[in-house]
Amino acid sequence: MGSLMRRGAVAAGAAVVLLSPAVGGAPLAAAAQAVSGGTWGTAIEVPGTAALNTGGAAQVYSVSCAAAGSCGAGGYYTDGSGHGQAFVASQVNGSWGAAIEVPGTAALNTGSFARVNTMSCAAAGSCSAGGLYTDSSGHQQAFVASQVNGTWGKAKEVPGTAALNTGGGAAVYSVSCRAAGSCSAGGSYFDSSGHGQVFVASQVNGSWGKAKEVPGTAALNTGGNDGVYSLSCGAAGTCSAAGYYTESSHAQQAFVASQVNGTWGKAKEVPGTAALNTGNSAVVFSVSCAAAGSCSAGGLYTDSSGHFQVFVASQVNGTWGAAVEVPGTAALNTGGNARLYSVSCGAAGTCSAGGFYTDSSNHQQAFVVSQA
Repeated sequence: MGSLMRRGAVAAGAAVVLLSPAVGGAPLAAAAQAVSGGTWGTAIEVPGTAALNTGGAAQVYSVSCAAAGSCGAGGYYTDGSGHGQAFVASQVNGSWGAAIEVPGTAALNTGSFARVNTMSCAAAGSCSAGGLYTDSSGHQQAFVASQVNGTWGKAKEVPGTAALNTGGGAAVYSVSCRAAGSCSAGGSYFDSSGHGQVFVASQVNGSWGKAKEVPGTAALNTGGNDGVYSLSCGAAGTCSAAGYYTESSHAQQAFVASQVNGTWGKAKEVPGTAALNTGNSAVVFSVSCAAAGSCSAGGLYTDSSGHFQVFVASQVNGTWGAAVEVPGTAALNTGGNARLYSVSCGAAGTCSAGGFYTDSSNHQQAFVVSQA
């Protein structure tokens, strides 16, 4: 299930559009123009992509806003040779500047496909982006790039992933910055046996340290397939990462791992999901931390009838409580196919989440739920 849930390339001819100046951190498109009073402006093509996207396939994958009218967006475009390239664009005082190829990726991306998967901005003009590129051997590698005082520096392979990614399939899927130059990133790689493993890496004072396998996942991931879907930092050096792992029986379970004062603790199965996930397919899609040790996570599990249900779990004072089925979804999800894709916390214990469920006519419907 994990590999199928990754966001993939879009069809040729797709355009990049910008939708809102004030959506932070979600995998949605970015903003068109400054607006007031909460009114959405008109979508526009990302400035500069018309010149870049001569191959006719482009997409925004991530947007993050540090303040009103100050955001960053990233994704990919296709050049005239049909090669996928990674781009970033910045919004300053409500106006979007021209998109640029991520500096340094031209030298890295000799295999001709690169993409920004994730972006996080801690302050105006101070962001980090992460994603993937393909080397000359056709192997997928993970990169990070940082923006300082409005200027993007060169992308580089995530330190330490060369040693980990012997199977040639690495990417950064989530990055979170709590302060300028202080970020964490999470992603996945393939080991020499071709098994998917998960890594985290931290940036301190603007410098990225070595990636390492998420502690504890080697013991959990006996089935050789896991992934980090989301990472969020409540304070510099204090973050949570979440995703899934696979047992030797091929059952898929949801995990969370916490970083405290710069040190990552052991990953563990999300408490309570063992009782819920009787159908043996669970994953955390999203985690959000409002403060150090105060986070919420959400995703899906499979019940004994093989139906997909949605759960939420909360961390209080650094301890994760038991996951619960999202209240009310049992009555809504009569079609037995639900997802919770995103959760965001504005303050400790005050979060909102959203996704979809399937009604009795097998139609997908959207839901939101709030924690107070």
